[in-house]
Amino acid sequence: MTRVCLVGDSEVNLQYELLSRETSREALATYDLERPFENALAVRTVSVGAAVSLLNDLDWYLTRFVDEALVQEPSVSETEWLSRSLAAELRNGALEADDTGEFCKIYGLERSDEPEADHDDGEEGSDLEDRPTRPRLVEPLYVRRTDGELPEYDLRDVADTLVVRLTESEYSP
Repeated sequence: MTRVCLVGDSEVNLQYELLSRETSREALATYDLERPFENALAVRTVSVGAAVSLLNDLDWYLTRFVDEALVQEPSVSETEWLSRSLAAELRNGALEADDTGEFCKIYGLERSDEPEADHDDGEEGSDLEDRPTRPRLVEPLYVRRTDGELPEYDLRDVADTLVVRLTESEYSP
């Protein structure tokens, strides 16, 4: 199963913005929503093609409310994600899976001390302390894989990292 993850702009509540609008709510209605990171939504699709199609359907909302649209395809990597552009190139046959790993950005993952506010949980006055904390993506480090190895994330002390494979044009300033 291919995963799609939308990471919200820091100025908006992504779940609220996507589920409060009819078109995006209908596009997401057939999926089970997950919240893997702070201010992020993820779904599972059947293929890279379905993932790219969903992102295309949500394009208007992605432009306004989303910082990152990521795709994770197990046939490419079980642990690394693809940028939206790279996923589209892979789907279109412009690249092979083995040609996707050179250019990357590595996000630090920090644990938030505050439980994530859930504006759409349907419970009046629910206790914030019972809500889970989710890791927050912080400060990406742009790197190039050499000899099959990625450099270590060294921008700050973090609990873990998330690797996103990029197209060469996304990597180049």
